Amino acid sequence: MLRVDCTQLFYNLSDPAMEDAFYEIEFMRQFAGLRLERLPDETTILKFRHFLEQHGLGKVLFQGVNKHLEKNGLMLREGYIVDATINSAPSSKNERANEIRKCARLVRATNGASG
Repeated sequence: MLRVDCTQLFYNLSDPAMEDAFYEIEFMRQFAGLRLERLPDETTILKFRHFLEQHGLGKVLFQGVNKHLEKNGLMLREGYIVDATINSAPSSKNERANEIRKCARLVRATNGASG
């Protein structure tokens, strides 16, 4: 759960977003040592974070992580996760026009077949 908390801090995710991220992003599951069959839900994540806050452990944990990173010449900065899905697209206007015509023919054929 400490790794879950760190991951949530590193990526600035809400509890529901952290739960969703574990379902969707494999490297986050791997870092936290989790498997799809047994992921913490947002309530469990919230309760653990509140436990850390009540005992003043969140700041201590984060300071320890920062010291470890600094020793290794690294620095933690705020960032964003970007979906880098590659989609194919026509490379020219002519190809796009051809794709549009093909789609239009398909729609007409489909509508004609059902009418």
